[in-house]
Amino acid sequence: MGLTSQSLGYTGIVLALACVAVTVWLWPRLARQGLRPVLGRLGAIVMTQLSILCAIGIVVNSHFEFVGTWDQLLGNNDKGPVSVNEGGGGYAAVGDMKGGLVQPAGPQGLDRVTGLPQGTPDKVGKVESVRFIGRRSRAINPGFVYLPPQYFQPQFQRQRFPVMVVISGYPGGIMNLAQHLQVPQNAGRLIAQGRMQPTVIVMVRPTIAPPRDTECVDVPGGPQAETFFTKDLPDALKSAYRVGRDPSAWGAFGYSSGGTCSLQLAMRNPTVYTSAVSLSGDFVVKDDLTTGSLFGSGKAAAQRRREHDLLWRLKHLPAPQISALVASSRKGEQGYGDTMKFIRAAKAPMRVDSIILPQGSHQFTTWRREVVPALEWQSRQLTFPQDTEPVPPSTPQPSPGSEKGADSKKGSGSEKGSDSGKESDPEEESDPE
Repeated sequence: MGLTSQSLGYTGIVLALACVAVTVWLWPRLARQGLRPVLGRLGAIVMTQLSILCAIGIVVNSHFEFVGTWDQLLGNNDKGPVSVNEGGGGYAAVGDMKGGLVQPAGPQGLDRVTGLPQGTPDKVGKVESVRFIGRRSRAINPGFVYLPPQYFQPQFQRQRFPVMVVISGYPGGIMNLAQHLQVPQNAGRLIAQGRMQPTVIVMVRPTIAPPRDTECVDVPGGPQAETFFTKDLPDALKSAYRVGRDPSAWGAFGYSSGGTCSLQLAMRNPTVYTSAVSLSGDFVVKDDLTTGSLFGSGKAAAQRRREHDLLWRLKHLPAPQISALVASSRKGEQGYGDTMKFIRAAKAPMRVDSIILPQGSHQFTTWRREVVPALEWQSRQLTFPQDTEPVPPSTPQPSPGSEKGADSKKGSGSEKGSDSGKESDPEEESDPE
């Protein structure tokens, strides 16, 4: 029975209700004088309270996925396999990679999501439930990977696909990306309609050390979240999937804390991610009760803190050569003012586009309106085909021009509406529903 499974949640609720019923039934017998009745009443109260708290904890964890497995709960993850698959030139199926950097996982709630691809992968695509092993950060993080239909089609068998790393908010988990934002479902529809190029979409959470909010920061003496997202995760994906090697094929995407991460990752690591989407993200990383101390202490801490302030970076450091899309609402979102400051501060070679709603809020109702135009926008930034796999010696070389569509699609300023700081309303661009 998985830690995030529905059956465990139902079991916890039933046991809690049973404890309440037993307490009510026994209470008249425990109402007498004497040591034993008093101890009985205390025991009944304690057991009832514990069962209720456990049931609430199980349900909340199932929804937000603070802890994904029993091993994580018991602290048994430190000895997980971290070997790198090298050589051979091929890609094993994830189900066969028991010693690799991408390993098969249980459903992780994926079995509760509606609208996922149903059918043969070469027709509808596929969503895999996996876990990523961080060779440097030593992190083990759950994830979903969406593979488009083209990934399985013979005419694309030598091509590497662009990648979107889609990051959930905190404390939410990867289930929110599939269930509430419906990222793979929307991507599948857009690809089928020709509004988005075939893309591998990787869905992960922003923290690598739950329940602590690591904010995609390398904490001195603590979790190395930035290292995970900029080194471990790309290495893992390249070892298991046909994905692009060049940064032009990689983009980060997120909402709330995930949006904060996506901007931080691209602006601080433009040789890894060349585009970023931030739906209601912040522009500075700060310590709070959920993060603890992210920057350490002493003089170096102040500098690390400044370098995670994106407005400070735009003012004092050269602008990175990336494209960014930021989304906010004039009314209902506290971050609107900082969003406009960020747009105005951007300078070449960086380009910033925006989705500004008349009114919205910091919740899925708003982000669902923005996710489709945001997916389309980022798709235009990524190159595909990014590059190709070498032809095996036994395979005849194709004649020139036989690989239709082999020219890379540029993502720097060639698309309509790419002027820096341009606002767009998704109601005018397209209807995300």
